[in-house]
Amino acid sequence: MLKMKKRRLIKDPLLTSSYDYELPSELIATHPVHPRDHARLLVYTRSDCSITHARFDQLEQFLPKECALIFNDTKVIKARLYGKKESGGAIELLINRPLNAYTLNVYIKGRVKEHTHLLFDDNLTATVTALHEDGSREVQFTKEETLLRFEELLPILENIGHIPLPPYLGREDNSEDEREYQSVFALHEGAVAAPTASLHFTDELFETVCNSRPHAFVTLHVGSGTFKPVECAQITDHPMHSEYFNITDQAHTLIKSDIPLLCIGTTSTRTVEYHARTHELHGEANLFLHPNNQPLRVSHLLTNFHLPQSTLLMLVASFVGLEETHRIYHEAISQKYRFFSYGDAMLIL
Repeated sequence: MLKMKKRRLIKDPLLTSSYDYELPSELIATHPVHPRDHARLLVYTRSDCSITHARFDQLEQFLPKECALIFNDTKVIKARLYGKKESGGAIELLINRPLNAYTLNVYIKGRVKEHTHLLFDDNLTATVTALHEDGSREVQFTKEETLLRFEELLPILENIGHIPLPPYLGREDNSEDEREYQSVFALHEGAVAAPTASLHFTDELFETVCNSRPHAFVTLHVGSGTFKPVECAQITDHPMHSEYFNITDQAHTLIKSDIPLLCIGTTSTRTVEYHARTHELHGEANLFLHPNNQPLRVSHLLTNFHLPQSTLLMLVASFVGLEETHRIYHEAISQKYRFFSYGDAMLIL
């Protein structure tokens, strides 16, 4: 009997369906690991396509001898608010990003019209000023009839707002999340989602890796668009969301140098790569990295495991290719790694 050689199915890296995979629900990390640097670490070496299993507190021994580290020092704000309309109907508001000093782009659960007033604790009111086809809304906040600037709103959010946990966690935020859904080096307020690779660092580990290598910070305020799945059949048709970024002088010096860069997270990666293409030091970044738009400056990546059909998974594929991305994720699933925001980490060398 003749045996036919099994044909290997090669996926098209430009098709969104090529980035799907099946994840057992029990592998979604709904709570953080304690201590945070005891998360698992999968190390993938591109030179020989090898996979090594380790723990995050062993990170130092895997870092290349010649590299600089780039961190994102954004700080998550309490961007979720629960309130009611003047008519009494309950609503939930999630801040996405400020559009200017007084106007914010938000998502609202509950039907609203232009000029609808939304009432919250602490005498805070939001007025809907515009509706968009993508489901987002524009609002302006007032307190006691005084229009608030975004920086004036932040301390009020700290008092009455909630940590905007990703929807796939399927639970309400608690006091643990106020500590754990924030990096130890978070500084500049503005993110509504954490740069999750950063969550694994303790103060001690952060100090250890920074003492042995050049390092610098960029800021990219992560928006809720980071969770938006790609809905187009072709990934290149996806309208990439934009987020505010700023590159410090120290980071700019490292980016201009010849030293290989290891970015801590997809957010710092996109910031550096956006600068590599535009030479801008601050503004709005909307770079979409995928196998047909590969990194120009970043050599190595530390990241978590990402949602199927997400731009973050496609960014990983821009480093290692689509087929190797699937092989890595299949290995992580078979080894029962924990996935998504509070999950385990992967280092690409």
